[in-house]
Amino acid sequence: MRGMKNVLVVGTGTIGEPLIGLLCHFKDQLGLDDVLFHKNTPLLTDRSKVEALIKRGARIVANKDRIDGFKDLGIDVSMTAEDALESSRVIIDCTPMGNEMKERWYKNYEDNTDVFIAQGSEFGFGKQYARGVNDEILDHRTDKYIQVVSCNTHNLSLIIKMLGFEEGDPENLVEGRFVCIRRSNDISQDANFVPSPEVGAHKDERFGTHHARDAWHLFNTLGYDLKLFSSAIKLNTNFMHALQFHLKVKKPVTHEELLKRCMKNDRVAMTHKKTANAIFSFGRDHGFYGRILNQTVIPYNGLHVSEDGHEITGFCFTPQDGNSLLSSVSAAVWALYPDTYDKIIQCLRKYFFKEV
Repeated sequence: MRGMKNVLVVGTGTIGEPLIGLLCHFKDQLGLDDVLFHKNTPLLTDRSKVEALIKRGARIVANKDRIDGFKDLGIDVSMTAEDALESSRVIIDCTPMGNEMKERWYKNYEDNTDVFIAQGSEFGFGKQYARGVNDEILDHRTDKYIQVVSCNTHNLSLIIKMLGFEEGDPENLVEGRFVCIRRSNDISQDANFVPSPEVGAHKDERFGTHHARDAWHLFNTLGYDLKLFSSAIKLNTNFMHALQFHLKVKKPVTHEELLKRCMKNDRVAMTHKKTANAIFSFGRDHGFYGRILNQTVIPYNGLHVSEDGHEITGFCFTPQDGNSLLSSVSAAVWALYPDTYDKIIQCLRKYFFKEV
């Protein structure tokens, strides 16, 4: 079983479910053998979701003491969680318990697993990673654990690299300040909707919120020490996040030059739309599982450059988890095919849009 290129996804929530579907849909193109997924609790309300994932070709695994519970729901579990951990080359944790699972489970399976991947909430799980930002630092000799940064951190980091750096030079960025305008709960979630705008606490003395902190660590894997600060506010909407950014740069730029950079970058989708619901609707109709895989959506009229060309201000939208899905797939395929993964994942290109 060690030679099999199996991927195990732990969790079936807002990231886990579309990730399982994405891996199943592109299984042959990505060079995978089996897509396994771990579901912790047998719930009647989740039966339809589990059955749909199984129809797509995924195989469900569960803890030994939960197998009978799934059987009572009419769901046949393919194997135990322990067997799945032993037979999987890549494990992608999509739960808010990645660090806990690392200590409880994953450390026991390091010898037979190429890489463990966790999501943005699990700071400290492993090396921070975002597709297109720091691919060059991935190293099979040292990177057993990888943390895919959050969707807003993906967006923020792309803005930094694309607009703040000058021909890849981080010294051009004097500082970057960001306000993450977050949607409330996901449309799939029933709890934690806020009735009115809710400001986030600045828990980090240096960075404000975790978004700038994680972006700093992401770029620090490349040896950069950037001056970053972020704030966050949550709005009473289910649709998608937005980001307000303000960059100070050493070399003056023009509005026209920045627009050209945005339009040239294939991880950017431009838009004439002004509202999150209109962009969300496009993703629902044309994305994969309703997800736009671009890392950001920038309105054509969303950029402003100061008169002296040294200050860049603007708005952009964060595709709902689409960018972190891309990075999770990229890291998984890198683990299995380190020399050719960049070419392999181009099969996802149809879900990148030049314009939304």
